[in-house]
Formats: sequence, structure tokens, C-alpha cells
Amino acid sequence: MSAPYALELRDVRKSFGKSDIIRGANLAVAKGERVAVIGPNGAGKSTLFNLVSGRFPISGGDIVLNGASISRLKTYQINRLGLARSFQISNLFDKLTVYENLRCAVLWSLGYRYSFWQRLNGLRDAHERAEQVLEEIGLQRQRGVPAGVLTYAEQRALEIGITIAGGADVILLDEPTAGMSRSESDAAVELIRKVSVGKTLLMVEHDMSVVFGLADRIAVLVYGEVIACDTPANIRANAAVQAAYLGGDTEHAA
Repeated sequence: MSAPYALELRDVRKSFGKSDIIRGANLAVAKGERVAVIGPNGAGKSTLFNLVSGRFPISGGDIVLNGASISRLKTYQINRLGLARSFQISNLFDKLTVYENLRCAVLWSLGYRYSFWQRLNGLRDAHERAEQVLEEIGLQRQRGVPAGVLTYAEQRALEIGITIAGGADVILLDEPTAGMSRSESDAAVELIRKVSVGKTLLMVEHDMSVVFGLADRIAVLVYGEVIACDTPANIRANAAVQAAYLGGDTEHAA
């Protein structure tokens, strides 16, 4: 029997009142695979991410994580099963240092629960894991800097660090390079490539150079349905994708 997919969307649907936003989306992401979700504005990409991460309840279908349904679970329950996500807007503790943000992110995954009398400085394993992630994301020099005064690119790197700090094996990144310069975006791609080794990655991204340079496969979402999911080369040559999203211009898509 073959191993289950890391993440599956089976005829997933979401309606808000009489408005159908996700209309029977199907997608299967293999373990260790990097898949980018693209689509025109209003296609339902953010809604889809909110469904997968448990922020919104689904209206129909099923979402399966490592072979088990997560459709009826709350966000924190899904996270504890090994799925973590970032957001379009940085979601940090601005007054805590870079190191403290990362340490907060690793506590639950190491088995620590909320306690008023436990001293965090004595938690050696949490310290070591936070330091490891700090090195992975290249922010060692900023470890004592409040997150709120980091540059935008540094905040996005910290956001990625927080996402991976808990040890999740399925990572959702929502527009990780939005608002970045080309050099910042290139650095972010290298960071994502490094931290996602051995993990499953699903990301929403508008920058086609990032998408075609990073993804193993690209899923195209149009009007709440996945109309194609294939390798970057095949997606580039897909006439339906060109018409729906790339505007027929594939010369500038990579």
C-alpha cells in the first residue's frame, strides 16, 4: 500500500452566504514536494489557505493531512498534527526580540505548556532549538533586536523561522516575497529552499520568477477550482493557464 499524501484536498467547497468561493477544489501534494498555488485576484487562494489551516470551516468535501481528515479540527489542533502556516502580513511579537519570538514558537512542540512559575531561561532544549532556527534563517546578528524594528525582509525571514520552529512537516507560506525588492526576493527564495528541505511546502505566490524557480509543481486556481496542476514547464505551455492567468505571455513568466 502506498504512503498517504502529505496533504489532500478532496472536492473542497466554501460558500459565504450565497457566494461560492471554493467550488470543488482537488489537490494532492506528495511528501517532500513543493507546490505553488497561483491564480488571478479573487480566485480564492487566501480562502483556500484559511480552509487548510482551519481558520475557516469547509462547506463541503474533505481535507486530509498525512492520511487523516482535519476538516473538523480547530487551527491549534491542526498545528499540533504537523501543519504550520505564515501570513501575508507579518504576525510577530514586535516588542520581543528575534530570539524570544523563536523561543515562543518552539515551546509547545517540545512539550511545554503554559506555566506562570516555569523559568524560560532554564529550558535548554528550547534554547538550542531557537538558536538552530536563528542560524537557519540567518538572523544571528539580530537575535537581541526587537522584532518590530527589523527591516521588512528580516521580518519576513523571522516569520518563516517561526513557521518552521515548531517542527511541522507541512508548511504553508502565504505570499512570502510580497513587497520585496528583487534582491530581497532572491534571498527569500534561497531561504525557503533551505528550510523546506525534507518538508512539504504549499505556497501562494504572485511573483512568477519565484514560482517557476522554486516549485516542483504549480497548481492553478481559477474561480475556486484547480484547473491544472503540473510541472512548471507544462504549466508554462498550458493554453488554458495562459488564457486564465498568464495572459498568454509566457516570455516574462519566469
